[in-house]
Amino acid sequence: MLIVVVLAALAVGPRLELPGWAAAVMFAVQVVQCLPATRRLRGWWTLAIQVAVFPWAGLPGFLAGSLLLIVRGWVRWAAFAAVVVAAGLMNTATVYDCANAIGNTISHGLVIFALTRLDELRVRLHATRGQLAEESVARERELASGELERSIGKALSEIIRLAGQGDPTRIIALAAETARRVRRPPDPVRVEAPDDLTPRLMVPIMITVHIVYLVVAVLFVAGAPLFAGYLLLIGAVVGLQLHHSLPRTQARRFPLLSWTLPAEIVLALVPLFLPGPPHSQLVGLAAGAVLISLPARFSWPLATSLLLAASFVLTVRGVATHELLAATIDTAVLAVIFHGIAETTRVVGQVGEARRQLAEIAVTRERRRIAKDVHDFLGYGITAITIKAELAVRVPGSAGAELDEIATLARRSLAELVAVPDDGADVCFDEELESARDVLRAAGTEARFALGHPALPARVDALLATVLREAVTNVLRHSKAEVCAVETRLSGNEVLLRVANDRVLRKDGESGQGSGIANLSARCSALGGTFATRTDGEHFEIVVRQPLAE
Repeated sequence: MLIVVVLAALAVGPRLELPGWAAAVMFAVQVVQCLPATRRLRGWWTLAIQVAVFPWAGLPGFLAGSLLLIVRGWVRWAAFAAVVVAAGLMNTATVYDCANAIGNTISHGLVIFALTRLDELRVRLHATRGQLAEESVARERELASGELERSIGKALSEIIRLAGQGDPTRIIALAAETARRVRRPPDPVRVEAPDDLTPRLMVPIMITVHIVYLVVAVLFVAGAPLFAGYLLLIGAVVGLQLHHSLPRTQARRFPLLSWTLPAEIVLALVPLFLPGPPHSQLVGLAAGAVLISLPARFSWPLATSLLLAASFVLTVRGVATHELLAATIDTAVLAVIFHGIAETTRVVGQVGEARRQLAEIAVTRERRRIAKDVHDFLGYGITAITIKAELAVRVPGSAGAELDEIATLARRSLAELVAVPDDGADVCFDEELESARDVLRAAGTEARFALGHPALPARVDALLATVLREAVTNVLRHSKAEVCAVETRLSGNEVLLRVANDRVLRKDGESGQGSGIANLSARCSALGGTFATRTDGEHFEIVVRQPLAE
């Protein structure tokens, strides 16, 4: 409704004259073009109607605003300038009349364009608040894919080459470096909102509207007594109004607000008491600043009080009733216009920032997921490669077989690496059981398996495979286990997985377990299961209980 109030006030003007038929048509078409419910009808045909009735309707600011809304590219600004020039040529009685017509056309056109476009942008940003998050996640996956290929994929390819050359010593060094990359935490995220023309235009539009008002107001009081004083007052009030209108955070605005707002209010009231005809328009700017700067529960009563106080002073000073009503409405419209532009800009900024923050949260979650998948899926493979390479060095007679298995593990890790940026690699619990048995045996750890699990739903199967991978990785990395026991069994509607080992290595004050434990706990919780660990001296075990229902 803000735009309708502004359009009605601009159509009636400060003289409160009812518009003729042509002006009424111009107004009605402008409402259709600006209202959210009907603006889809806006197009060349509505612009053509306004151009046709313009010679009889006047209201050049309406036509100027429509040109900015409908015409595209530099042509719209050329057409806008042509309407401004035409408005000046149609009002050449005095310098003030010409300047006032030009100034009103510029400011009215810019205000109509700004309020309409900002409201459209606000609605669009709110409706597509999840789109930026989706696009950012897709871009993050693409970037992650390239980064993983450069940092880990090349290392795995090199391990395959070294395995073919029979060089386990260099494989050990390369696997150690790759393991550090796998365990590296994700970098902080900062998502930049996509650039949009309308917000970038708002500051120039705001400044232009304030400058136009300043010039027209100065010309209006030219020749009046105390002109120099008026000049200083108008300049100070317009400057303070611009300061209050420009978008900035409340934290940056508040320290100065305690004196800038009272200063603008006091200075705006001064012209009401100077010799000669009282001028109340500056009070409209001050009321707008109040609406912009203070919470609604304080700003609206205070702004209304300012407008009523100005009307009271005009009444006391003998201003005629018709002129009093016109001045009051004109002052109120100024307050609404200046507040409307600043407030709509602020809301658009808030919606845009909320949209950016949603995208940042989504990208952060995606980056953590990728880092977690890299750790959980690839950490096991890299550790297994290291174990087998060390075995090949210790037992040269088995080097050929171990190097073949290293190449197989590296190829498997490469395949999983490709899948990670999407939605994670596909893993199978039964295959992981066989792989775990083989890797533990290569590390010199006795594998004791007691398996009693049924056929598992796909998501539960993948979860238990991931848990087993990380559990075996922890056994290899954080212990010198002689025995590792893996047990599965059905318990009601739950499947239980238990992985236990002895001879845990632990520094003082540390649990001896890797960061993947936290990842596994989160994965189990996400599917409604429980994840628990227990340490008893050098004995450590992981117990997972997971519902079978998907």
